Amino acid sequence: MISIDVCMETVFPDVPYLDRPARIAAAGFKAIEAWFPEQHLADADLPRLRKACESAGVKLNNIVANSPDGSIGATLTNPADRPKYLERMAYSLKCCRELGVSMMITCTGNVQPTLTPRVQRASIVESLKAAGDLAAKAGVTLVLEPLNSLIDHHGYFLDNACDAADLVRAVDHPNVGLLFDCYHMQIMGGNLVQTIRDNIDVIQHFHSAGVPGRHELDDGELNYPRILDAIAAAGYSGCFGLEYFPKLESASSLANMRRLLADR
Repeated sequence: MISIDVCMETVFPDVPYLDRPARIAAAGFKAIEAWFPEQHLADADLPRLRKACESAGVKLNNIVANSPDGSIGATLTNPADRPKYLERMAYSLKCCRELGVSMMITCTGNVQPTLTPRVQRASIVESLKAAGDLAAKAGVTLVLEPLNSLIDHHGYFLDNACDAADLVRAVDHPNVGLLFDCYHMQIMGGNLVQTIRDNIDVIQHFHSAGVPGRHELDDGELNYPRILDAIAAAGYSGCFGLEYFPKLESASSLANMRRLLADR
């Protein structure tokens, strides 16, 4: 059965960070995810987030290793960034250990105008192989995320799910998979259900939001209950992440999303 998790950064913006797990749990969810907890907490305070999750009865499913543009944690597209990226990876894996997290999201970074696409793809593959080895030792799965380059992440290198899946297959590492973000991939061309079916062999996680606007899942052109049914029918049983910015008050919005996606 698919579990629905909620991104801490996009809901309850006025609630202290360590109080958000309990608020999300009160809305009826048992799993959460986060972007960069170290931006909210000192390293020594990371165990407080783990304790807050345990007290609320929610699982922290994943965090993020590097930012889409590479300003945090460097890029995968530039071979010269590899030492910095792997240094960041080692730090992020330490955070995973402190938090009890077994999955981490990674981004490619932006297009490198002085490098050919072939060089950049090769750099991504080699960096992910090295990062996968580090992740395996820590018991963590890395998921590579394609993003839209039309609205939210201009200049981002990896904006196509099929290309991303091919890169993951080229890496060929048991600890490296694909994150399929329905919001981003709808913007970049749609055909979500068939694309998911074609690449379910490498998909390890999902994200979602309404299109357009990145708000509630029932606010836009996508039929998320049908999409979730197709994902379940394809054999997926991991987490499906809500990474949207509510128009409504967060508690009310999340209650509506729980009803929308119930029993899937």
